[in-house]
Order: sequence, then structure tokens, then C-alpha cells
Amino acid sequence: MNRFIIADATKCIGCRTCEVACAVSHQENQDCAALSPDEFISRIRVIKDHTYTTAVACHQCEDAPCANVCPVDAISREHGHIFVEQSRCIGCKSCMLACPFGAMEVVSSRKKARAIKCDLCWHRATGPACVEACPTKALQCVDVEKVQRHRLRQQPGLKRFSGVSQRRDSALCLCRMRLKRLIRPTNSTKFNILQKSCRPDKRSASGNF
Repeated sequence: MNRFIIADATKCIGCRTCEVACAVSHQENQDCAALSPDEFISRIRVIKDHTYTTAVACHQCEDAPCANVCPVDAISREHGHIFVEQSRCIGCKSCMLACPFGAMEVVSSRKKARAIKCDLCWHRATGPACVEACPTKALQCVDVEKVQRHRLRQQPGLKRFSGVSQRRDSALCLCRMRLKRLIRPTNSTKFNILQKSCRPDKRSASGNF
């Protein structure tokens, strides 16, 4: 399963630090002072309402609608996220219309229009820049496989197996349980045995001693 970024609206203060960090992270020199309005392109967006503020980014869908509608197959899954191959993108905006979260954006420049979306900062060894820069820790990069492994380790009495080993041990335990049920007499069997042992002798019942 793909990794993705989630935002906690109860912690978000709408400071837009995540947007700045994202724009700087995708610059060649990664210098905040060198950014111009034309070059300020953020792949995460802060939205505000009367009651809350939160950040919206690509959900890295498993069955991504944007990839399904792209007429030139410029959107695919790479590096554990949904990736846009800019050399193939024609800027048709089909992905923008298909995205249910409004996380796709098509940016026009003098050269060409291109689709922009969150790429989880795969070029950074420390992970997404927005998560690292958020002052209130409202953003989190979720790796479902790591979460599942962590939950298994936290549950008492479970062996710490993963993948094929875990499935193999589960199958062995199931086979052992079924064998025990076959070998162990059922309640109905026990009742029949007791009934036979308590049944009176026919000769005694007829008065013949």
C-alpha cells in the first residue's frame, strides 16, 4: 500500500509553513530567498474555513483516478507513491477533473503546462519537507505496513512474524486446532457413553437374578 500524508485539523494553525517548505524542497538550490512568485509551486495546499484550517495533499490512491484517466499514461506508481512523468504530460487537465480531493494542479509556464502533485519528497532522505517543517506537528506521513508491524509487536502473546512466515504459522495453528477437535470426543459422544453405562440390565428389569 502506498504511503500518504494526513493532516490533523485540530493542530493546524494555517501558517502555510508546509507550503513554503514544499516549494523550497522542489527547487534546485533549495533556497527560500531565491523563490519568486512564478517559481513558488507548492504540492500541498492549506484551506481555511470559519471553524477550522487544514492542509490538503495527494492521498496516493491505490486505484488512482488521475492515473486511470490520463490519455498518455503519464501518471503511474513509482517509489511508493503516484508519480507524474513530466516528459509525457501534455497538460490536458484530465487528472485535475478526476481527482476527488482537488490535489492535482496543472501549472502553465512559457514552455508547457504540466501536472503537479505531492511526490512525498522522494528525493529527500529525511522524508516529506512539509511534515518536517510543520511547527505544530499537524502533518504525518503514514506508512501502513510499518503501522501494522508496530501493532503486531504491541499485542501480547503474538509471535513477531511477518509476510510468509506469519501466514505459515497461522496455517499451522489452524491445522493443530482442527486435529484436536477431531481427536477429542465431542459432548454428544460423552453423553452416549454415559447413557450406555447407566442403562439398566434387561435381566434385572425382568426380575431374573
